[in-house]
Amino acid sequence: MDADFTVREMTQDDVNQVKQVIDLSFPIFYRFFAGHSLIEEGQVLVSEAQGTVVGFVKLIGFHIWGKKYSCILWIAVHPSFRRKGIAAKLTKSGIQHLKEDGAARVFATTQRRNVAALSVLSLQGFRRMGFLDLWRLFGWRVFQFYRAIWYAPGEIVLMHD
Repeated sequence: MDADFTVREMTQDDVNQVKQVIDLSFPIFYRFFAGHSLIEEGQVLVSEAQGTVVGFVKLIGFHIWGKKYSCILWIAVHPSFRRKGIAAKLTKSGIQHLKEDGAARVFATTQRRNVAALSVLSLQGFRRMGFLDLWRLFGWRVFQFYRAIWYAPGEIVLMHD
């Protein structure tokens, strides 16, 4: 069903349309951070239908213990285009892009109550990681990890191997 949608890297011409998706998708507190992240380090992939941006995913990379890791920081789809496989395609493209770029592991974060995001992420092979799981991976550098992924209270961390 997602054949009508393409995924590509965001250009400067897409920023206003991506901000519209952000405004329609996130509570006001998160809108600021999601919008600000568009100009921060990392990459943004967009899903496009007939010349219109209908979704996006923000990707970031970081190093801990000399290894490269990555995170899907934000993912959103315009409300009129949800439940069409766009979020899944964006997630899959994001994972592929990050692994091709050398990520040892790909992480994602979302709010505990975001059932739609949790469903998409789990169907794409992500599993929930608790603090002890992350401690086993990073030791004391787990706090560096949290800072790198912009971790906020109420979020959960998921990992894709």
